[in-house]
Amino acid sequence: MGRLFGTDGVRGVAGRDLTARLALDLAAAAAGVLAGTGAFAEARNERRRPVAVVGRDPRASGEFLEAAVVAGLAGAGVDVLGLGVVPTPAVAYLTGALGAEFGVMLSASHNPAPDNGIKFFARGGQKLPDEVEDQIEARLASQRIPAGAEPAELGLTGHPLSGPANVPESGFGRVTDAAGQRLRYLDHLLQSLSGSRPARPARPLAGLRVVVDCANGAAFELAPQMLRAAGADVITIGAEPDGLNINAGCGSTSLGLLSAAVVEHRADAGIAHDGDADRCLAVDAAGQVVDGDQILAVLALELKQAGRLARDTVVTTVMSNLGFRLAMREAGIAVVETPVGDRYLAAAMHDGKYVLGGEQSGHIIMLDHANTGDGLLTALHLLAVTAASQRPLAELVSVMTRYPQVLINIRDVDKARVSSSPVLTEAVAAAEAELGEAGRVLVRPSGTEPAVRIMVEAVDSDQAERLASDLAATVRALA
Repeated sequence: MGRLFGTDGVRGVAGRDLTARLALDLAAAAAGVLAGTGAFAEARNERRRPVAVVGRDPRASGEFLEAAVVAGLAGAGVDVLGLGVVPTPAVAYLTGALGAEFGVMLSASHNPAPDNGIKFFARGGQKLPDEVEDQIEARLASQRIPAGAEPAELGLTGHPLSGPANVPESGFGRVTDAAGQRLRYLDHLLQSLSGSRPARPARPLAGLRVVVDCANGAAFELAPQMLRAAGADVITIGAEPDGLNINAGCGSTSLGLLSAAVVEHRADAGIAHDGDADRCLAVDAAGQVVDGDQILAVLALELKQAGRLARDTVVTTVMSNLGFRLAMREAGIAVVETPVGDRYLAAAMHDGKYVLGGEQSGHIIMLDHANTGDGLLTALHLLAVTAASQRPLAELVSVMTRYPQVLINIRDVDKARVSSSPVLTEAVAAAEAELGEAGRVLVRPSGTEPAVRIMVEAVDSDQAERLASDLAATVRALA
């Protein structure tokens, strides 16, 4: 069995890869590692029960998986604060704000409705490092009970399903409805603009008309509320989740509806979130897409001008556009590069004490205000810069030229075989040699899907298309 955790938690098709039993057992294992339940807690003679906050996006499968996670936590002696349907960054923030030992979010982010996932946050709302995820996997493996076996027969008296002998010393966890805490997160977002330079008015987005696409996901209530509270005239789309339509032809993975709505309503800008709202992409008044690199460039320049960009450095991933790197060099801003995944961004930012980082996909981390990517926070600050500057969004993002970049996802392939293929290695080397200094090639297995991602960047779009197609053919031939 391969590693259970991927780039962003444990993810798979609900009911097939991610079952109720796995969710329950995984929650109990996480409780043992992140909250020190069981023998570890007893050794510390700790009397107070640990606390976890739990949220989910509106996928239909989230209901039974949430019930399983809550059962696993409460059975392991963890008190649960149930947030209901909330964005992932709300769980991260409230984990810290409520003093919880850890947080759990059930979401598959930008994936389609049949998928789901479980993400964990450590104390303070931090994403877990690989070694802690490995500890959870090891504990999970040690506590799994073979079908038909009795826990006591196997000596597993520490298993959460092993009966009265395993009643936690401080009692079973209690479950509390904490949906009202979502307003605390909303207040946090709005207050994040205070103290910035120039001073913001009470309604910093007054005068802006904004279309927001909530992807029929977790932000369907909070995103419009936040923008209206900040003074914007808001038109909302993708805000009618039915459990099955999350990310379906809308949101940050499908910007056509948003672009059309912005033009139709003569809006100043459009904002798109993904299913769990840890991403933010945008479109300008003409309906042209503004990606994460462009958003990051605008925020970096704003922070540098205000003297608040730590060490005049921004953190990004290997997927960032060449145009972003050139724009930052022109502005005197250094760029630190990480692997894909916002937890790698966060780790590099914490290590270097940087305050801003992000991905082209729209994961933007503003470490002064959040420990993880937060799409609502990003949208608020991007629009606040637009309103304060009294310049169109298109003009703001023109600070960087977006070089042609071709992205191809090859699904249902053996990622291990592709990664180790000498044929593919040779093909990548040939493409890199042809591009020289005028482009880049990146072929990598996805950490969240059974797919291999191909990226070719070049000054000439036809050349980028040709090289990406050739590499895609090589990958498919290995399937």
